[in-house]
Amino acid sequence: MSLISLANQTLTTPALMDIVERYPESIPQDVCLYVREIFERNADRNNRLSAQLAEALTALNQEKITPVLLKGSAMLVSSLLHRTGARLISDLDLLVSPAEAEVASNCLRKLGYDIHYQAQVGAAKWYADLKRPGDAGMIDLHQKPPGHGFFYELSGDVTQNCRLLSWRGTSVYIPSSTYHALMLIVHDQFQDADYWVGKIDLRHLLDLRDFAREPDGIDWKHLAFLAPGKLARHAMETQLIALSSLLGVDVPPELRSGVVPRIQHRRRMLQIRLPALSRTFLLTALLDYRNYRAVLGVSGEVMPGFSLTRRVLPRLDTARFLLGLSREQRAGKV
Repeated sequence: MSLISLANQTLTTPALMDIVERYPESIPQDVCLYVREIFERNADRNNRLSAQLAEALTALNQEKITPVLLKGSAMLVSSLLHRTGARLISDLDLLVSPAEAEVASNCLRKLGYDIHYQAQVGAAKWYADLKRPGDAGMIDLHQKPPGHGFFYELSGDVTQNCRLLSWRGTSVYIPSSTYHALMLIVHDQFQDADYWVGKIDLRHLLDLRDFAREPDGIDWKHLAFLAPGKLARHAMETQLIALSSLLGVDVPPELRSGVVPRIQHRRRMLQIRLPALSRTFLLTALLDYRNYRAVLGVSGEVMPGFSLTRRVLPRLDTARFLLGLSREQRAGKV
């Protein structure tokens, strides 16, 4: 029951189907039936998401927009999703250029979508969530990759890291395994603040494993090159240590040997076993706080009035935010 509970919490229950099929005699019958039911329902939902995505892409292509598909959306159209029901997809993430965002939003609204939430015009990270009655999920429209723009300074334009793919009569960009790995790491570690509060998104860790297994795989040397500065390198190595330790992926030793990343990984493992320690372990954020301030200083994406002094301690409102985040039980995180 604890394993099923963990799988439900981390949104990875459908992935247990491989184990159910491999060891049917070793698993209780009611557990097998439960996992099969979840898997089949998820396969049906993903088929509905695929049809929804194809409709949206057709309309966007007609407006001369070829979006970049992110996360689960990319997996729906690529060879990564070998089994339709194995990966639970929350929503459909599409990335378009800032010049295309308004046209793309209006195009989707013509299909019957309403804006559920939209960031203010001029926001550093603009995005819009669009919903439509009867659909399996929302469409998330983005202008930039997830996380702080600083983390993509060495990777160039997004489309330079993608391949153009024809799918169901539409044209889309799919990120390379290496670039997709970078985006997932930045998304989890910084946009979701997992690096600071010591959480792991197990579903995305499984995605990283699948990227590594692809024919083109993850170019580990290039992935390391794409990490600008100590903060990004520490966060990347922390995730890669978990990838190697928990899922057995053959990550090069030089990408999992740093002192700070190893401390962060041990902290995350201890928090999983002893959740009450999570607030105490927030102090490990100080290992990289100076590096974080340095990132803000060179990125040019700082709000007016924000002090760039090399603080030893975070501001009180930042500390309160992280403390509150560490107490939350967020879906997908452990």
